[in-house]
Amino acid sequence: MKKSINAWSIDSKTNFDDMFSQIKKAGFDGIELNVDAKGNSAHSLTLETTDKELADILALSKKYNLLVVSISTSLWWSVNMGSANKENRENSRKLLEKQLICAKTLGASGILTVPGGISEDTSIAEAYKNSFDTLESCKDIIEEYKLKVGLENVWNTFFVSPFDMANFIDSLKCKYISAYYDVGNGVAFSWSEYWIEILGNRISHIHIKDFKRNSGINSGGTWPDLLKGDVNFRKIIPALKKAGWDGYLTAEIGKTDADQSFEDFYKETVELESKIIAGDF
Repeated sequence: MKKSINAWSIDSKTNFDDMFSQIKKAGFDGIELNVDAKGNSAHSLTLETTDKELADILALSKKYNLLVVSISTSLWWSVNMGSANKENRENSRKLLEKQLICAKTLGASGILTVPGGISEDTSIAEAYKNSFDTLESCKDIIEEYKLKVGLENVWNTFFVSPFDMANFIDSLKCKYISAYYDVGNGVAFSWSEYWIEILGNRISHIHIKDFKRNSGINSGGTWPDLLKGDVNFRKIIPALKKAGWDGYLTAEIGKTDADQSFEDFYKETVELESKIIAGDF
C-alpha cells in the first residue's frame, strides 16, 4: 500500500508547482486532485480547465515523480445525479466526463462520484432510479475511457449498508464502476472493516480519515486527527489485504492545529499513514 493525500488537505493558497514539490518532499507517493468551483483554491481543477493546463500539471507530476492517483470533486452536491431536476442530472454527466478527461490526461486510475439525491421532495426510490439511470447513460463514455468510476459512501443516506452499495454497483454491470470506500464516513453508524469484507474486490480507491463517536454508533461525533478516533485501522488494513486491495491510501483530512505549519502537517500525515500501513501504532 502507498501513501496519498487529497489536495483539499493542502494550504489553499499553494499553487500546483509548490504543492507537488511540498507533497513529494514530505514523502507521499501520490496525490488526489479535485474538480472544484472556480476560485476554490490555487490548485483546483475546474470545469473550465484546459488541455494545456492539464498538460502543464502532468509535466509537474512527472517532474516531481508524484502520481495523480485519482480525481475527486466538490461539485456533486450541486449537480446531483439523483436529482429530480433533469438539468442537474445532465450537468452531473458533464462533470463525470470532465473528471474522466482530467484523470485520463493526468494518468490517474479513476475518479470519485457520489450517487444520491434523496430529500423531502425526492424519495429514496426516485433518487435510486435517477442515479442508476444517470450512471447507466454514462456507461459508453466510462467504457471508452477504461478508468474506474468509484462510487463513494457519504452521509447522504443513499448507501446505508454494504449490501446496498454492492448491489447497486453489481446492478450496473460495468467492470469500471466500483466502490470508492471512505473508512471514516462509515464509522458513525457502522464498522468499516465489515463493509470492506462485503465490498471486496469492488473497491478501487480508499479515502482515510478518522471519526470519534460520542459514545456508540449513531450518536454523532467529531473528526479527530488520524489514529485518535474509532476507525479500527488494525482491522481495516488486514481486511483490505484480504480483499486483494493494494493501492493508495488517500488521506482526506484537515490541519487541526493552528500553530502547526503545513510542512509539519504533511510530514506528520506521512508518518501516520506509514504507521497505519505497517500496523505500528
